[in-house]
Amino acid sequence: MGLFSRFTDIINANLNSMLDKAEHPEKMIRLIIGEMEETLVEVRSTAAKNIAEQKNLARKIANTQKAISHWQTKAELALTKGREDLAKSALAQKHNSQKELIAFEDENSLLTELLANIQTDAQHLQEKLTEAKNRQANLIRRQNSAEVRLKVREKAVVHSIDAAMAKFERYQSKIDHLEAQVESYDLTDKQDLASQISALAADDAIENELAEMKKQAASAA
Repeated sequence: MGLFSRFTDIINANLNSMLDKAEHPEKMIRLIIGEMEETLVEVRSTAAKNIAEQKNLARKIANTQKAISHWQTKAELALTKGREDLAKSALAQKHNSQKELIAFEDENSLLTELLANIQTDAQHLQEKLTEAKNRQANLIRRQNSAEVRLKVREKAVVHSIDAAMAKFERYQSKIDHLEAQVESYDLTDKQDLASQISALAADDAIENELAEMKKQAASAA
């Protein structure tokens, strides 16, 4: 199983768990990005180990090739000196080195294929990581915009309430004015009544004074 395939399984498991818990989208995106970044670190670490191993294999292959050439030369030399036994021994060493070379080359081929797969997975994962970060940035922009718009709406609501309260104050002032007018009429009526009563008292005084004058005039006559 490739690293990217395993990463996909991890992400799917986490996403299913988060969806079951009805988590927020931004949390899911953070989780995805975190998993991608961790997987990329693992991919790079694995690739570095494989590259180091391939370099080591390259040295082994080069040394083995030299050993094959070396034993071939020794076998030829022994044969020219009439030492067939030594020539056979040298050829046996050469064959052993050839077997090692085949094993090293097979291992190198596997590493080459693995590195190619890792590179493909890493590239695919990097593309998905970039996409996820772009979505995260877009989500943050949308969230910030929504929060600003909400604040504007809230302020508009407060303004509407203030406007309604101002109207209420104006209505209350109008009622106060009407009540003051009523009170002023009542006060005027009370003043008129007091004036009439005072007038009656003045009339009585005049009548009394007039009667006294008449009485004095009659006495004088």
